[in-house]
Amino acid sequence: MLGMHGNSLKTLRCDLLTQRTCFTTGKNYAESLQNLTAGLNQFLSQQNPSSIALYIPIQDEPDLRPPLLAWAKLKMGRQLALPFARPDKHLDFYLWKEGDSLIPSKHGVPEPDPKNPQRDEVIPDCILIPCVGWSKTTGAVNQYWRLGYGGGYFDRTLAQLRKIKPQLICIGVAFDWQELKDSQWQAQTHDEPLDLLLTESGLLR
Repeated sequence: MLGMHGNSLKTLRCDLLTQRTCFTTGKNYAESLQNLTAGLNQFLSQQNPSSIALYIPIQDEPDLRPPLLAWAKLKMGRQLALPFARPDKHLDFYLWKEGDSLIPSKHGVPEPDPKNPQRDEVIPDCILIPCVGWSKTTGAVNQYWRLGYGGGYFDRTLAQLRKIKPQLICIGVAFDWQELKDSQWQAQTHDEPLDLLLTESGLLR
């Protein structure tokens, strides 16, 4: 288990990423990923969004491209999009199709080419965001929070997009073991809450 870290977020992130790498090589990983996919498919059948922003997995993030590509092919008009990191640390989303050539960002993340005239910019109905860690605040309504890589891109982007598109659904993608105690990490005032959290246990609201 992860120990106390105080304010050393860098160490905490490093430990979580190391643990995730170990987890992906373990015997339970395939089943956990299968359960994660089942939870995603359940959401897709219930909510029926028309556009979803996904991510190209890096550093052993769970790969949800196969079920999303299958979902997009099932019905005309369904769209997938990928984030593009702007210099001002906000994200734009551009339509993506399998086989599109991607360009590496300065962080090494494969991104869509914003100059591609065949791929429009979109504001998706739903955004899937991988978590390095996550936490929960309980009250009248449970709220879920994402610990990311520290760039703040998603928080800035969500704060902006939620004003334009209040019905936007933001889903954190994580595993159960990545849950953090208050002694390890607490969400700050600038952190944007997740609408849903998808783990191998299902969709947490």
